[in-house]
Amino acid sequence: MRWAATYHRPSDLTRALELLDALGGQALLLAGGTDLMVEMREGKHGGSHLVDISRLPELKLLELKDGEIHLGAGLTFTEILGSELLRLHAPALVQAASQIGSLQIRNVATLGGNVVHCSPCADSVPGLLVQDARAILQSRGGTRDVPVQEILVGPYKSGIQPGELLTRFSLRSASGMWGAFHKLARRSALAIARLSLAVLARHGDEGLSDVRIALGSGTPVPRRMVEVEEFLLGKAPTEEDLWEAGRVLASKMVEVAGMRASTVYKERAAQGLLVQAMMPLVRHGN
Repeated sequence: MRWAATYHRPSDLTRALELLDALGGQALLLAGGTDLMVEMREGKHGGSHLVDISRLPELKLLELKDGEIHLGAGLTFTEILGSELLRLHAPALVQAASQIGSLQIRNVATLGGNVVHCSPCADSVPGLLVQDARAILQSRGGTRDVPVQEILVGPYKSGIQPGELLTRFSLRSASGMWGAFHKLARRSALAIARLSLAVLARHGDEGLSDVRIALGSGTPVPRRMVEVEEFLLGKAPTEEDLWEAGRVLASKMVEVAGMRASTVYKERAAQGLLVQAMMPLVRHGN
């Protein structure tokens, strides 16, 4: 199927927002293009204007200010992996970035694109959720600052409005916290996650003083698992605690997603994934 569109490459953010305002729902944003190009060939898009935002310097922001990381939506996963700042302040996100696609994909795929595609198995999203990430959306009419969770309306359905551009994320620093990202897939590389889990935790004098857990691929959109966090908070977890926390995780996953053909497998897999991800806290946390 042939697909034709008018190509635009705005020189700066102001011009990009003007174009999006004028084009409305006819605009398709091109950053890395790793999802968009495939979908265009499959005839999934009806937009007639391609707006290339891949070279906007405003989307490459990376700084730490007042305890928050400001992270441009146009950063590639290779750039995230190469950042010492993010290794110190966003460990789960960096680990997730290392497992996305191939080297060639990581060189062009962007953090913002991974989020707005709203795939249930987007690897970067759990790593953002555990850091209470907020998305900054800009348009000619102004700026919206919303939790990343609110962008994830449903599978492949974004809450971003026509004319809006996701320009950056703001994340609470996780400096000094233990972080991990684990996923299950059919093979060890270049694989879509069947389940994924991001964890951040901090040990206090009497157990876990802070714990944040986000699940991907097991629910219609990635989400924080607050019930599991509450179960573990204040505990110096034993292996038995982790297995019970895994049971809570699996139960909540089924409550949200409902019973499916894969549920029997995913219940046990989710429990085991949490134990695997958090076992270092048992071995080294006491």
